[in-house]
Amino acid sequence: MDSDAQIEIRLNPGLRDIPQADWDACAHALGPRPRDPFTTHRFLLALEDSGSVGPGTGWQPLYLTAHQNGQMIGAAPLYGKSHSQGEYIFDFNWAEAFARAGGQYYPKFQIAVPFTPATGPRFLLRAGAEARALPALVQGALQVTAEHGVSSLHVTFCTEEEARAGEAMGLLRRTTQQFHWENRGFQSFDGFLASLTARKRKNIRRERAEAQAFGGTIRRLTGDQIKPEHWDAFWQFYQDTGARKWGTPYLTRAFFDIAHETLRNDMILILAERDGTPVAGALNFIGAQALFGRYWGCIENHRCLHFELCYYQAIEAAIELGLPRVEAGAQGEHKLARGYLPTACHSLHWLADEGFSRAVAQYLLSERRAIGQDIEILTGYGPFKSDKREEQD
Repeated sequence: MDSDAQIEIRLNPGLRDIPQADWDACAHALGPRPRDPFTTHRFLLALEDSGSVGPGTGWQPLYLTAHQNGQMIGAAPLYGKSHSQGEYIFDFNWAEAFARAGGQYYPKFQIAVPFTPATGPRFLLRAGAEARALPALVQGALQVTAEHGVSSLHVTFCTEEEARAGEAMGLLRRTTQQFHWENRGFQSFDGFLASLTARKRKNIRRERAEAQAFGGTIRRLTGDQIKPEHWDAFWQFYQDTGARKWGTPYLTRAFFDIAHETLRNDMILILAERDGTPVAGALNFIGAQALFGRYWGCIENHRCLHFELCYYQAIEAAIELGLPRVEAGAQGEHKLARGYLPTACHSLHWLADEGFSRAVAQYLLSERRAIGQDIEILTGYGPFKSDKREEQD
């Protein structure tokens, strides 16, 4: 292949215009486990085909692809946004400040996985073409942002390597935080518990016992173990949680039907059932290096059941699968006592207005320092043993 040949950048209004094999080759999703389940062709297509993104949602697909010598060498899930909902690295205050100054913040462009606060590559690069494809995609994204006259470009939940590479190419780097569980070579949940201080170990055992006493059974299902009727129950859970947190759930009912057909091998569905009826559930996605907790809901409230289904069952599943970590989604300092430690998350931003861009850059510098201090302090309050803290317990 002629590596000096010109690279062509294309905008694609629908994922069906892009061959699945080409997209997944760039996403490293052709093996038994995708590197990132959320950037697979099948996941993004499920969002599109179900109407979860597209007309009327504020997420308009504009998938970016890079081509050289007749081969697709890179891709990015680019969307036109008319709001800032469903992003989890939020810029509401930026939008408000820009509007007060007389600017029009929306529409904007976003490279992201909709409704998914999970870290992973956002610039998908075919193996062997990384050095050419990454700068081409970044420059291509900036070019189409400028050509369309939108206010800004955002790349959310990218990897740290992408964040630093993007910063070197002139984008603004932002740091936020989540709470992740790290597998320190544990062979069992008891092995994990043994790494905690006595007090935290006792508290987790108590919470698990209270959860297990809800009056039913807890099952972890994946692949063909998941049946279509399970989604009827989970849809009720998802609607309840969505209505309380966001007002309107982001995903449509059709998404779960499509997911059953194309994504069930990428998922672990954890159900709490009483008298044969699911009363609570949590949905996880499986990547090559992590288990991603995504949705939880219930139709009955039971003490500690949320902790059990969302955190402890996920830890057990990750240990069984030999996965290095669990990402349990956005927010939640309450996760700290349950073994989930603060972890930096990264994003990139480009703002067309130079004055506004300078102001945001100053804010991001201060925010990054504060987040770094916060992570250091919170980590010190983690539940894991140290000689001094074990003596205090």
